[in-house]
Amino acid sequence: MRAPLSIRTAIPLAALCACIAVAAAARSQVPQPPVVPDRVVMDRVVAVVNKHVILSSDLDDEIRLSVLDPNILGQGTLTRKRALEQLISRALIEQQISQEDAQAAQPSQDEVDARLGEIRRELPACVRSGCASAAGWAAFLAAHGLTEAQVVRYLRYRLEILGFIEQRFRQGIQISPQQIDDYYRNTLLPEYPQGETPPSLDKVSPRIQEILLEQQVNALFDDWLANLRSQGNVEILDPALESAQAQPAGAHP
Repeated sequence: MRAPLSIRTAIPLAALCACIAVAAAARSQVPQPPVVPDRVVMDRVVAVVNKHVILSSDLDDEIRLSVLDPNILGQGTLTRKRALEQLISRALIEQQISQEDAQAAQPSQDEVDARLGEIRRELPACVRSGCASAAGWAAFLAAHGLTEAQVVRYLRYRLEILGFIEQRFRQGIQISPQQIDDYYRNTLLPEYPQGETPPSLDKVSPRIQEILLEQQVNALFDDWLANLRSQGNVEILDPALESAQAQPAGAHP
């Protein structure tokens, strides 16, 4: 007697289900490769400065933030090599600040806010973008891939370092009247074409004194920074950026 159709069809179906279950169990025991997203952004270490790590993303941030630096005008786009030089110098200076007197160089919130206001009002790139208004400032940040938190942190770092340089190198430097007179006669006056009346020495003396003071501070600072770099352990891990190690430390923060 033939078995009912329902029983005859149930037997192979049960066997098939058992095979599927066994195969699924076998797959579950075999390690499966991880699911990899379509795009993975990998950061990497490009340099180490006395155990302080500089990442590739730090270079990207430095290049984006360079739009806020008026000193870079006329120098073209900040390259990754120059960005690394600046970050190496900054790391060395910040390490020295922490060893000496970190609190003395800390800028106040009012100083940071004042500097941010100056940038929004006076920086040429900001003036063109209307940064004085909230909408213009937001558009400027978005156009350069920045956030206000990044900008504030960047300005705080710069003010901290500038305050340290002021305390360490500017105090005690004396500019003599003879130095001011020499600069006026040998440097300033030749800049004026014949027939044009230059300003009097008395009028420009304070500005000349400031220029000479800044020159001496920069010279002392450059020598000090070069010494820090020669004594420190600076290791550049990206072969494409290795020339930054051999270049002068001189890019001021």
